[in-house]
Amino acid sequence: MTETATEKQAPLTTKTAAQRRQGARVAPRERKPNPALERLFELYPKMFGARFLPLKLGVFQELLALHPDEFSKEDLKLALGLHARSTRYLEAVASGQKRHDLQGVPLEDVAPEHVHQAIMEVFRRRQARSSEDLRPWLRDRLIQAVEASGLTREVYAEKINTQDALSMAALDEAFAELAGRAARREALQRAFDTSGRTIQEFAEMYGMDAATVKRTLGRS
Repeated sequence: MTETATEKQAPLTTKTAAQRRQGARVAPRERKPNPALERLFELYPKMFGARFLPLKLGVFQELLALHPDEFSKEDLKLALGLHARSTRYLEAVASGQKRHDLQGVPLEDVAPEHVHQAIMEVFRRRQARSSEDLRPWLRDRLIQAVEASGLTREVYAEKINTQDALSMAALDEAFAELAGRAARREALQRAFDTSGRTIQEFAEMYGMDAATVKRTLGRS
């Protein structure tokens, strides 16, 4: 029995319709700007404009007190939540910048645990969009965060208080690298102290860059 023209065409027609339906499902929706966030941008462009900075603690209460007729508690809470969960804001926190007031003046350090949480979240978001292994970036950012905190491994681990396997593994790598750097720095210091040479002479003797040696030894 031979297929009719209609029967031959049916699979193609069905597939095309399915494709159209699928395309309709994945079509991106336009996101309307949050009105409260737009108003915050108008009032405080240094903090809610093109560049994001970590906000001071207590900014929610301060904004309510400054603008009682501009924002309701619910609208302001929603707006600040959207702002604080944005990748750009998390990147600012992860970078280790200080918290700022509404005029963009730096005030205080972000707590180590908050920096750590931001680093991990930024890593997860970036890794989800990338085929590249970003764990080296994660390790380097954690190293910077640990060094900036000035905390020992035990105190740092107590501060972040996490059982997340990825976070703990990344921290192990970071602290292992820091321990290796400390050991190399100590060995270099001993070799320099016993050499009786200037930094320039010592660097030339070992085929090293004098500026690197000076920086490693912490000499001005």
